[in-house]
Amino acid sequence: MKLWTLTTFLTVLTLTFSGCIGTTPKPKDSDVVDSTLPIIKLTKNGVFSDMTAVGFEWNSIKDARVKGIYVYKQTLGKEATEHKYHDTIKSRFVTHYVDSDVEPQTQYSYYFKTFSKDNESGPSQETIVDTLPILDSVSWIHVVQNMPKSAKIIWRPHSNQIVKSYILERKTLAEDKWDKLATIKGRLNAEYIDSELKDNHVYKYRIKVETYNGITSNPSSEVKVVTKALPKHLEDIIASKNLPKKIQLTWLETKKVDFMHYNVYRSENIDGSYDLITSTKANEYIDDIEEDGKNYFYRVSVVDKDELESNHNEKSVHGKTLPKPVTPSLVGAKMVGDNLEISWSTTDERVKSHIVTKRVKKGWFASAGEEFVDIKGNTFVDTAIEPKSTYFYTVYGVDQFSIKSEPSIEVKFTTSQNQGRVIEVKENKQPSVDVTKKAVEEGSQNNVQVMDDFDMSVN
Repeated sequence: MKLWTLTTFLTVLTLTFSGCIGTTPKPKDSDVVDSTLPIIKLTKNGVFSDMTAVGFEWNSIKDARVKGIYVYKQTLGKEATEHKYHDTIKSRFVTHYVDSDVEPQTQYSYYFKTFSKDNESGPSQETIVDTLPILDSVSWIHVVQNMPKSAKIIWRPHSNQIVKSYILERKTLAEDKWDKLATIKGRLNAEYIDSELKDNHVYKYRIKVETYNGITSNPSSEVKVVTKALPKHLEDIIASKNLPKKIQLTWLETKKVDFMHYNVYRSENIDGSYDLITSTKANEYIDDIEEDGKNYFYRVSVVDKDELESNHNEKSVHGKTLPKPVTPSLVGAKMVGDNLEISWSTTDERVKSHIVTKRVKKGWFASAGEEFVDIKGNTFVDTAIEPKSTYFYTVYGVDQFSIKSEPSIEVKFTTSQNQGRVIEVKENKQPSVDVTKKAVEEGSQNNVQVMDDFDMSVN
């Protein structure tokens, strides 16, 4: 409170003195001393000192001959100077003077002379004044460690009420210069959160205080913070390649204490754009996929409770759904009595059964197709054969997961006038569906035994 009162008083003195405007008299080269002129005498408490100002107070001057007062000043200490003329007070009615041209923690010597129109008085008694040292910064500063991408700096509010604000400075280990980070206004404000910092990075902080009269203190002690590191990336992520209509991902559990969840990303290309498809706390994930033989690439990251995410951009794993079985190869088609027998070969051990689709065309009209399922062997005997009709057959292989292969080539068989028999069509317990005719590429690897009335041409 005492320093606050002193500063306010010195400010008033500055304003008072600054109000005297006009031509400034200066001492003559050769002093003409008039011993009858009054000598300046300071009051009992007539010297005031601050960090950047010195104030004086003296008794009022009654002598009408006095036009003003000369101020003489000397710097003491290591950089000592001689007494020199410093300033002029241009009225005998002024009883206060403030010198703002001083440095903190420095010693000065002053004396004063009154002057009339032609003469000046003898010097007053020499007065030695010490300016105050620069204000110390906060007495305690602390930083909260291991925060995500940020640091919290706290300090004890300064006890001096002249403090207006705090200047927070920061630098990294790679920097030599302190940079001003923020100005925190208000003496009682005592914290600051520095955000958007680098992960697992070292920063240093210090504080200076700023007073209402523009004085900046010495810096506080330095504090160091290390921001929180990202979670460790995952190792040994495995993606399945042999499961029907799904890809299973598994990985070793993270040992991070503040673990929150895993993020799973997926892309169709290893270097493509990865989309977040799920977040899970389990160390596995099943991606359900409708397509057979579908390829995907995956990345998995660890996310902690501060939402820091591990680096997952460098390691991708390839997963694939179980592909379709190998397409059966047609071997032959022949009439056995009044029945038509279709045979084929299968090289894929996954195939557990077959599906045969049938279409028939009689004259200008085509009938609906039929599908015969769960055929265990490599032959199919069609007992519903009629003369002068054209039949089309396609074979599929089916594995234990009901995954159906691509269709074989579609074959055409035309019966003659004497082939086949007219039978009463009874209800067929096999499911019947419309079957689309499958084009056969030239040079197909399917092998078919060609008979006189067996047409392998593309229909």
